[in-house]
Amino acid sequence: MRSFLSFFLRERLLTCLLLVGIVCAGLMVSPFGAQEEEGFLPRFPIAADAIPDLGENQQIVFSAWPGNSPRDVEDQVTYPLTVALLGVPGVKTVRSNSIFGFSSIYIIFEEDVDFYWSRSRILEKLNSL
Repeated sequence: MRSFLSFFLRERLLTCLLLVGIVCAGLMVSPFGAQEEEGFLPRFPIAADAIPDLGENQQIVFSAWPGNSPRDVEDQVTYPLTVALLGVPGVKTVRSNSIFGFSSIYIIFEEDVDFYWSRSRILEKLNSL
């Protein structure tokens, strides 16, 4: 360790060049900052996801039927949609909730089902109803 540190203390020019190179490389791949088209360095930002999505693969269907009681919304909207959406391939669970003039249905898919594929299957099913 002593020889390593003494090398960098003796070779100040090499140390400064190495430091400048590391800083420039960090600026090139920095995910945040100015998104300039032209600049001194080319930009290759890495993807940064501050909050990973650890939730289940789910799609949510909201329907509004203003002015109706939760019982009417449940009987006329929520239940028929829930039963119909149970037939979509890859569905693990369907949960629903009815409130005054409003219905929400949560369709939870198996882990191996693609997010966009599940969304398109739900849209196809809703269009056919």
